[in-house]
Amino acid sequence: MPLDTAHRLNSLGFAKPESDTRVVVAMSGGVDSSVVAAQLAEEGYDVVGVTLQLYDHGAALAKKGACCAGLDIHDARRVAEKMGFPHYVLDYENVFKEAVIDEFADSYLAGATPVPCIRCNERVKFKDLLETARDLDADCMATGHYIQRKTGAHGPELHSAADANRDQSYFLFSTTAEQLDYLRFPLGHLPSKDATRALAAKYGLSVADKPDSQDICFVPNGNYASVIEKLRPGAAEPGDIVDSDGQVLGQHNGVLHYTVGQRRGLGIGGLETPLYVVKLDVDARQVIVGPKELLSTAIVPVREINWLGDGAFDAVSERNVMVKIRSTRAPREAVIRPLSATTAEVELLTPEEGVSPGQACVFYEPGGSRILGGGWIWRGY
Repeated sequence: MPLDTAHRLNSLGFAKPESDTRVVVAMSGGVDSSVVAAQLAEEGYDVVGVTLQLYDHGAALAKKGACCAGLDIHDARRVAEKMGFPHYVLDYENVFKEAVIDEFADSYLAGATPVPCIRCNERVKFKDLLETARDLDADCMATGHYIQRKTGAHGPELHSAADANRDQSYFLFSTTAEQLDYLRFPLGHLPSKDATRALAAKYGLSVADKPDSQDICFVPNGNYASVIEKLRPGAAEPGDIVDSDGQVLGQHNGVLHYTVGQRRGLGIGGLETPLYVVKLDVDARQVIVGPKELLSTAIVPVREINWLGDGAFDAVSERNVMVKIRSTRAPREAVIRPLSATTAEVELLTPEEGVSPGQACVFYEPGGSRILGGGWIWRGY
């Protein structure tokens, strides 16, 4: 008996023909989002490509390897022309500066180690751009992120990418349940980045061999300090490097040049025991250093929690989970003790080194791939 096409779900989960399903694709100009747009266009969807201009266009033209720069906008436009779907560039410079760059500067100056890519997803791409997609009467919005959206017993769930080396779940923990209902991630099931590049070659895309972006888009060459000094003139005030007892060991030329866990570049050689930055006291303009064991942390306070698990977050006194406190580290066993609907104390069963305010703490299902949410580390004990 033939399949009832009227009730068949297409690959994006809608019970209607692909040609009647409009999807806005967030196009950065890189190979990942380009493949998503090309694949959906080839499958017959009503594709609309949108690229955000996030920062100074003139400066961006000379900078390769960063998302949403001038050359990347050009690359996204070329993909749209080749695959035959409309493409729009939206000026989000002011929104991006207010929602991402300013907080990055302020939190860095406060001694934190911010993750602006998470804030960009949370406050720009999955907020303003998603609303733009709705205004365009799109059924959904698709991105090139390596993460999976699966349908569970209680609705859409967020799961790690099939390729653990490409998984971007750490940067997407703040995606809300409502946003997840509208978002699609067509690359999350692919086994490797090579598979993505093979699809780009198949579609004849000029970006097939384009290098991956490495830096934060508005931080050239990873030099955070130079960006902060431009955004906040006078921020690089000198001060003392002290040990945990307050003894002065040397001087520094600005707290903003240091991060918790740093060992190199302290300029206080001649000591038998290697010293690490264990804390930054911005108000006193002090960089506090100590032996490696002082970096070890078991209790992590977390706030602004976005809960994607089943039931209310604070419905139980504690939960056994896996957590990531750095994007580059594997999930570790932990116990979450909710303090409210959006705050908690996280106990790492094996203490971690270099836990820093401003980083994210992301929750994972033990023994599974589901992301249960996460929050922001906001101070150390």
